[in-house]
Formats: sequence, C-alpha cells, structure tokens
Amino acid sequence: MTATLEHTAITGTLRQELLKVRNLNVSFSTGRGRDARLTHVVKDVDLRLAAGECLAIVGESGSGKSVTARTLVGLPGANASVQAERLELAGHRIGTLGERQWRRLRGKDIGFVLQDALVSLDPLRPVGKEIEEALRLHGWGTTRSRAARAVELLASVGVPQPELRAGQRPDELSGGLRQRALIASAIALDPKILIADEPTTALDVTVQAQILELLGRMKERGTGIVLISHDLSVVATLADHVAVMQGGAIVEQGPARQVLYHPQHDYTRALLDAIPSEHTKGTPLSKDGRARITATSRRPRTTRPADAPVLRAEGLVKSYQGHDGVVRTVVDGVSFELRAGETLGIVGESGSGKSTTAKMALAMLEPDAGRVLLDGAAWTGISTAARRSRRRSVTVVYQDPLSSFDPRWNAERILLDALARQDYPGEAERAAQVRELAGQVGLQVEHLAKHPLQLSGGQRQRLAIARALAPEPEVIVLDEAVSALDVSVQAQVLDLLTDLQQELGLSYLFISHDLGVIHHMSDRVLVMKDGRAVEQGSAEDVFNHPRHPYTRELLASLPQLGLAPGQRNPPAAAGTPTTEGAHS
Repeated sequence: MTATLEHTAITGTLRQELLKVRNLNVSFSTGRGRDARLTHVVKDVDLRLAAGECLAIVGESGSGKSVTARTLVGLPGANASVQAERLELAGHRIGTLGERQWRRLRGKDIGFVLQDALVSLDPLRPVGKEIEEALRLHGWGTTRSRAARAVELLASVGVPQPELRAGQRPDELSGGLRQRALIASAIALDPKILIADEPTTALDVTVQAQILELLGRMKERGTGIVLISHDLSVVATLADHVAVMQGGAIVEQGPARQVLYHPQHDYTRALLDAIPSEHTKGTPLSKDGRARITATSRRPRTTRPADAPVLRAEGLVKSYQGHDGVVRTVVDGVSFELRAGETLGIVGESGSGKSTTAKMALAMLEPDAGRVLLDGAAWTGISTAARRSRRRSVTVVYQDPLSSFDPRWNAERILLDALARQDYPGEAERAAQVRELAGQVGLQVEHLAKHPLQLSGGQRQRLAIARALAPEPEVIVLDEAVSALDVSVQAQVLDLLTDLQQELGLSYLFISHDLGVIHHMSDRVLVMKDGRAVEQGSAEDVFNHPRHPYTRELLASLPQLGLAPGQRNPPAAAGTPTTEGAHS
C-alpha cells in the first residue's frame, strides 16, 4: 500500500516538498568475472516528504532502510548502482550531483545522523572541535562564535556540563554522549532536511525524550525529518508518516496512526507484536516460536541455602579522577542481591553508574569501598589467582559483541576458546560441545565456519550468548545486550534468554536503558541516578507504584505508541479504536 503525503498549510502557505523519490533501486556488485554478482537491496521505493513533517522508515536489519537513507545523502557505498525515475532532495536533483556539490549540501541543506557515533566522530579531535569544523566548512561565524555555538548545541541535545564535554574526545564519552554530540554536529546549521539513522538507539529514556522534543521543535520550524528506526514507540512519538520496508521493498506506507494502530500487512503486525512491555511479560515475543533448548549435562551447582543469594553487592563505591583533576564518584554505596534463577534489571541514565556497577559485579573492577560476594564468598578484594577457579561462574554479554570477538577467528574457534579444557579434554568431545552450544542459541552448523563480520547482528549476539554459556556459569551479566538489535531480532534473543534461564537455572544481571525490555525480563528492578540506587523492588512495584521522583520521571519520559512522552492514555480518534498489537 502506498500513500502520498498531503500538503498542509503552515502560516497560510503550502508546505514545500523536500523529498521526492520515485522507483528508487539500489544494487551492489560483488566479485569479478564468473564470480560477479549483482545484489538488489532497494527495490522500486517511492517516498515523499514535506517541510515540517517526519517520515519514518522502519524494518528489520537487512530490509534496505539504512541503504535508502545513505543513498539520499549521496553515500550509498562502494560498488553501488543507483537508479531512480525521480530523486530530489531539498530542491536539488541529487542523482546527478558530484562529490564537490555534495560537500556543499551536506550539513548546510541536508543533515545526516549515523547510528554509530564512535566510528562517525574523529577519535583524535574533541567533539566541540568536530562541531566547530562543520560550521567552519560552510563559512559560519568566527573562531570565538563557533566555539560558543558548539557549547550551545551540545546543551540543546541534553549533554550535561557542555563546556567540559566540548573539550573531550569521543573515547572519553559514553555511547549516549557520543550520539548526542553527533546529533549536535548534524543540526549545527539548521538544515532544511535531517536524515537520522537510529538517532536514539544508544540513549536512555530521559535523554531520548529530550532528543525527540528537539526534533519536534525542528519540525515546527519547518525542517523535514527522515527517521530510520527500529523503535516503533519512538516512531509513533515523532512520525507523521511511516513506510515499512521488508526485503528492500516498501510493504506498507501511510499516516503513522493508520500504520501503527491499523496495520494491513502481516509483517507490520509482527513488528508491533514483538515490542516488549508490561503487557508481554511471561509470553513469547517472537511469532517464530520459542527457541528449542536442548537439556544439557551441567556441572553440579554450588550448594547454598535456598534463600541465599548467588551474587551480593554491599555498599559499592567507585571514584575516578578526570582530566580536569576533579575526583568524581560514579558509584556511591550501591547494594543489591541476585538469587538463583532470578533476573535483576538495572536502569538509569547514561552516566548513572550502572555499567561501572556491572564491572564490579564481574570483578573486572575493584571497588574503592564495599565488596561483592559470589556464593557467599569474597569475589572482590581478593587476588586474581584466588578468583581464577571461580571466574567461569560469572560471564558477560555486551552490547557490541563484534568488538569483543577476535576478527581472525571463526565462530567455532571462538566457542572452542571459551570451553574449559578440563571439562572437555578430547578434541571430538570439544567439537561436539561446540555444536551443542550453537544449537542451544539457534545457530546452525554452517554458521560455525563463518567469521563475526559474516554474521548478522542477531547471529553475532547469539554467538556472544553461546560464548557466555560455554563455561556453564551461574550468573550472566547482560550489559545493553539487545539495545542494538531491531525489534524482531530483539524479540528472538529475549525469548532465547528466557528459555535458557528456565532450562538452566541461570541468574541474569540485566542492564538496559529500555524500560520495556526491563519490565518484560525482570523479576526485580534497581534504579540508579548519579551513582546511587534510588529505588529497588519488584518489577511490578517499581513500574506500577514508583516511590522516587526520579523513577516517576523515567516512566513519564518513556515513549509509547500513540503517545507523547508523559502521556499515559492514548488520544482516541473519534470512532477509531486501538488494535491489539499496539503495545506501550
């Protein structure tokens, strides 16, 4: 289904059409000679966007949405072939532009926000200088005014202490702060159209709400926004129109409320049903069915009293001295317990101390004060040698497994390396265990021969989970382990983690900025702010009866389908009931 955007009035005039795309096709050539192959990744795409409106393009990884976005800014990639009957952006026929012409347009008329801020920002340059450079290239202001404007822009996207942060390099900032700096650079010259590829993926809900409010103000000023996102709640907050892509083609397109609340295509309905929330707790998210977990022979568990915690943190404190010489406490007196077979969710803003707390729970970082106990015995404050025999009891899955894999190793070698040799001394026995681990997480035998770069994002995360399972741990720390996945793959991974927990009795320390994911997965929740645990309790109590003002602020900032941040009930269209599958 294809819908054409209507022209509506802004201050008595018709909205200018900023984007006109008809029959866009993008293909990539690979190989040479007899091995040459042409892969068609964007197929007959039609898009239109007017000033002051937001068009959201949604779909799974590999659906073609990011290639479409990159094509619109003249960066389709190497060996790309682009064809279109019509391709106009911000009044320019972009299909015929050369690179010099593109450089004049990008930043000034067309802003572009990439998802991976660590790669997109210059690692050797302070982020303030990066923003100033975007201004300088287009002849904006003086050296002093550009520096002031950079600080102003960082503040506008919710960066705390913007004067300090402007002088820091990307590696000194959290993922959320890097993403905000990238957005600040993209909007520095107030472009006519902003193309944003997953601009809020790395952000916690309060900062996400600030970015959505900022983008909303840009819309009001007449900026057209093309939003690429797998977060349908974010899409619902900002988008006027939604295009759903699958396999390179648009399978459904229309007004946001129509697509999100009255989807016509089965694929759109499946995306909506995969959103984790309070309503999905205890039920599978993936319509492909739950992963089949094969029972395995595991080592006997450490014997402990039934009510004794597997992991216990007592008064954890951690401080760091910054480049400015100031000592800052990032974790301040945090305590918690994690019991067998339980999931404890830890939530909080970027910089709240949740990842530092996780590192201390993993004994990768020694606390300045307090301690961590594993099965009732000291886990921190002891020597590496004393901890070595128990290291296998606590493993971790990170947000970006690719950076934690050796790129020279294939999946089989990665899993072989993770197996304890004393448990599987024979080569045949170890090979059989690798195949069993792969099967447990839904990987096929043919995946074992592939290197991480040859696997999809979902397959890499399954490999990371298999690696974490290899030592047969009691506790797995999941640090933003699903935040980079699109909604359908995220659903499959969350279902997998639930099945593994039920089958193997695992305990999860689950860190995420996604409150829907936390509510779906957690038995209990710990809320952190400025290094402190401000609230702790059952998931039901924390989400439905929050006691601390900060927890209430977090929940109020959570975007929901059909709602602006802070609204708690969907605005009903006259005679238009909401449908099942539109979750909060």
